[in-house]
Amino acid sequence: MSREQQAVQQARKAFLTGRSKPLDYRIKQLQNLKRFIKEKTTDIANAMRKDLHKTANATQLFEILGLEGEINLAVSKLAEWAAARPVNKNLLTIADDVYIQPEPLGVVLIIGAWNYPIAVTLQPLVGAIAAGNAAVVKPSEVSSHTAKVMELLPLYLDPEMYQVVTGGVPETQELLKQRFDHIFYTGSSTVGKLVMEAAARHLTPVTLELGGKSPCYIDKNCDIRIACRRITWGKYMNCGQTCIAPDYILCESSIQDKEEIFGPILPIIIVNGLKEAIQFINEREKPLALYIFSSMICLLVGLKNIDLLCNCITGNSGTGRYHGKYSFDQLSHLRSCLIKKLNMEGVNQMRYPPHTTEKTLQHMAK
Repeated sequence: MSREQQAVQQARKAFLTGRSKPLDYRIKQLQNLKRFIKEKTTDIANAMRKDLHKTANATQLFEILGLEGEINLAVSKLAEWAAARPVNKNLLTIADDVYIQPEPLGVVLIIGAWNYPIAVTLQPLVGAIAAGNAAVVKPSEVSSHTAKVMELLPLYLDPEMYQVVTGGVPETQELLKQRFDHIFYTGSSTVGKLVMEAAARHLTPVTLELGGKSPCYIDKNCDIRIACRRITWGKYMNCGQTCIAPDYILCESSIQDKEEIFGPILPIIIVNGLKEAIQFINEREKPLALYIFSSMICLLVGLKNIDLLCNCITGNSGTGRYHGKYSFDQLSHLRSCLIKKLNMEGVNQMRYPPHTTEKTLQHMAK
């Protein structure tokens, strides 16, 4: 039996004990994950420097702070998220108890990416833990030093419930042969299709955060200096290795540079106003993000309500959603529950044969 098979089997065996269902257990695991981040901050920063030449401050800002925020939110809101959700009753259920109950899915596979190796790998894990799942974590082999740090996770979390598997393409391929209850992948669209194909063999649902070219629309009624500063920051952040980094600018000719430059950091495409910009975006693959720079509130409100096909993680950019409560819901089975009382059988007589007109009229009269 391969190492990957053993990891999945051990995680499933631990999940089937039911010990991840109590909220106290989940909160404890989330707190331990936060303790891992706190105690290994220096190790994480050193690994990031070796893998990506990130400074300690950049690691703290772009990897750690958001992750800690996710953990804090999950701990504070878990009881609310996991509670039964009321459902509006109709004629058929008016005398019954009906609600939606979030339930754990089972074993979740999380395949991380190399560009933000801590954030995009452990933020999905926060959702998996909060929802009561077991998880197998596969860090990117490209960020190998960071992957070594993540091998220490079982020292902080339940080592049977939360497995870490390191390695390259062969190890990932072996993991994808196993049966999971959900697969969460962050990376390229090309590999995302392979992940989805592998998941289809077991009809396993997936969350895919992939790529896409994210546009910036700069309206002529805008502070150009602020827009350019923010776009430049977004493009250069993490050396440009960010899936939601700006990729091109759409603007009217009135704000185009009048002098030629030989090294634009991203293409500038001229359009005749908002309508043409929307058409340009809709004719291409769906991006992960859209950035709008305008001083006109009516334009911003209008863009929110126009079908721009720019919803996060859809189409070629992937599928699903996560962060905060969305992670919890994405990695939960929202079970429909109906409790019908045994002493209300008289109300149910209409459903039983014979289905005569007289019988129907009698019940309608009641």
